[in-house]
Amino acid sequence: MKEEVTAVFDIGKTNKKFFLFNQDFQEIYREYARFDLIVDEDGHPTENLDALKIWMKEVFTRILNTDKHNIKAINFSTYGASLVHLDESGKVLTPLYNYTKPLPEDIIEEFYGKYGPPEEFYKSTGSANDGMLNSGFQLYWLKHKKPKIYSKIKFSLHLPQYLSYIFTGIALSEYTSIGCHTALWDYNKKDYHQWVYEEEIHRKLPQIVSTETSVNMNYNGRRIKIGVGIHDSSAALLPYVRSIKDKFILVSTGTWSIALNPFSEQALNEEDIAKNCINYMRINGKPVKASRVFLGNEYGIQVKKLAAHFNLPEVYHKSVSFDYDTFFDIIKDFSYCFKWETITDPNMPERTTFSYNKFEHAYHQLMIELVLIQVNYIKVAAGNDVIEKLYVDGGFSDNDVYIKLVSHYLRNMDLSTTDSSLGSALGAAIAISDTKLNSKFLRKNYSLKKHVPFIIK
Repeated sequence: MKEEVTAVFDIGKTNKKFFLFNQDFQEIYREYARFDLIVDEDGHPTENLDALKIWMKEVFTRILNTDKHNIKAINFSTYGASLVHLDESGKVLTPLYNYTKPLPEDIIEEFYGKYGPPEEFYKSTGSANDGMLNSGFQLYWLKHKKPKIYSKIKFSLHLPQYLSYIFTGIALSEYTSIGCHTALWDYNKKDYHQWVYEEEIHRKLPQIVSTETSVNMNYNGRRIKIGVGIHDSSAALLPYVRSIKDKFILVSTGTWSIALNPFSEQALNEEDIAKNCINYMRINGKPVKASRVFLGNEYGIQVKKLAAHFNLPEVYHKSVSFDYDTFFDIIKDFSYCFKWETITDPNMPERTTFSYNKFEHAYHQLMIELVLIQVNYIKVAAGNDVIEKLYVDGGFSDNDVYIKLVSHYLRNMDLSTTDSSLGSALGAAIAISDTKLNSKFLRKNYSLKKHVPFIIK
């Protein structure tokens, strides 16, 4: 008898992934692909949407026709801030504009002149002024700079919902994609922001449904439950929310290090804004307070410099473990040494200066400074909430120095790490499942590991 499975397409900027999960949410199959970028009409690099669509159809049809698995459901997880614009016949009208594409300054100034001031807009929408990263601004830009194209738009779908549309032909919106730094949603009103209605942009946005919604369809002769898709950050958070009863903060580490607090009931304030906080959204529409810092990116820059300075291989940093004596030697007369390139911090000196003659010593200095920044961002995400549990996943979860330092500087919190690389894919599978998760889920599926602060001598 064929094993019943849930299929997930997990689409990142670089890797396009396909997974199969069994009924216990154990991964039983995965497949990766990469596509060369194309350019939009302005020469800016962007996703090859046609190649992605062809690959998805080919993979799904091939797996569907095997004798090994019985696919009962499929869902989609992707990066956010990306819209696909469809005409009356379902034809894609524009390239999938990259969220790194700069918006004209006059458009941003005009927008805030009508709907600002920026600080108040930021508070209500949970969205900083991030240009195209605010997908709502993309619609405003199209309306006012490319009106002929805009007039042809029947529906604008965020990328997860477009991938679902490929399989269902049904245009829908859902909360996690709308609520994640899009500048579309007013968290106070729990509805689209007033500017969306005044510009009549809501007419381009399909009906909003719950993220847990699925469409039962006959696909190539098979009865399959097809999900509406989910924003990847919200998907990554879901297994934790579903299996942990106590309040917690999840620090998702990678190029960005994002501290996610899904329990905050307060609107963003001036301090939050100054600390680069934004809102993500849970599948039930509630806000997730997120404090983000470019930690992984800065780490990569600095370890490369250290390797060159000490004439060592660039990967040497991966072999360094935490050393208590080195740590205490540094903090007994601590001073800041590193000048950051992609992080702004009031403690950093005007230039990088240190006298260490060993890579390990300089590396510990680097990690102490980065972790002190990280700790501040975790505290900002916590706000006034009393939170005692802290989870770290992603790239830094297996960095011994990072973990021991975070555990030391946040001794009042119980720190645990996970080593699952499934993240948002597993969350997407869970989102369309009726299965309830218990407290053992993270230990079983994510190799949960608890950490105890080291003893201060």
